[in-house]
Amino acid sequence: MVNLSFNLQDKVFVVTGGSRGIGLEIANLLLGQQAQVVICGRKQEGLDAARQELNAGNRLKTIQTHVAKSEEVERLFEAAIDAFGRIDGLINNVGMNIVTAVVDADAGLWNKIIDSNLNSTFLCCRKAGQIMRDQKKGKIVSISSIAGRRSAPFMGIYGVAKAGIEMLTKAVAQELAPFNIQVNAVAPSMVRTKFSQPFWSNAEMYEQIVKAIPMGRIAEPTDVAWPVLFLCSEASDFITGQTLMVDGGSSAV
Repeated sequence: MVNLSFNLQDKVFVVTGGSRGIGLEIANLLLGQQAQVVICGRKQEGLDAARQELNAGNRLKTIQTHVAKSEEVERLFEAAIDAFGRIDGLINNVGMNIVTAVVDADAGLWNKIIDSNLNSTFLCCRKAGQIMRDQKKGKIVSISSIAGRRSAPFMGIYGVAKAGIEMLTKAVAQELAPFNIQVNAVAPSMVRTKFSQPFWSNAEMYEQIVKAIPMGRIAEPTDVAWPVLFLCSEASDFITGQTLMVDGGSSAV
């Protein structure tokens, strides 16, 4: 385990989709920094399992939330403030994809993928931005993807949503910069999570994927979580509106 300190003790963070994968690892590292963390997810059983795994006592709060619904986002942030008194950071991690060609997708499928990835990020940025604007301080970090910059078969709608997140990051960063709020994104290549398991668990497919990654492997959740912590810390106070590529060098070639 890497031993780094980002001076986040007693800071309060909301992590959407924090019950598994990248979100769970972000929550784990934040708690390791002695931060106070609120994680949300749509399934209570997933949140219960995450609470047991993270084992952080009263420094962790779990709230069942559908973050593509504005009324549930309002409730999420109200509960976070009730629990910890303020919000120092938001990590927009919720996302999903359904493998499909864009031209074969019906409007309902398009809306589902856009809702989960882009609309949820907008709703959470809007609410957190209003809170942080009054505080005159805060950090927002959204999880994008290399798919937002490089089209891939059957991931077109997902890529559109992630590209939208990167532009949303720039727009919100510009609006909130005068209030000492930094808004950034992290864009990983493939990460070893359940989300991408159909790709990396196939040996032949994995070999083809890593051929395009100079470092010769896909990312682990910690590879993404540590850069997120940096962007949540005072070390990034003069960085805003940026998307940090965490892709093993694949976008450099």
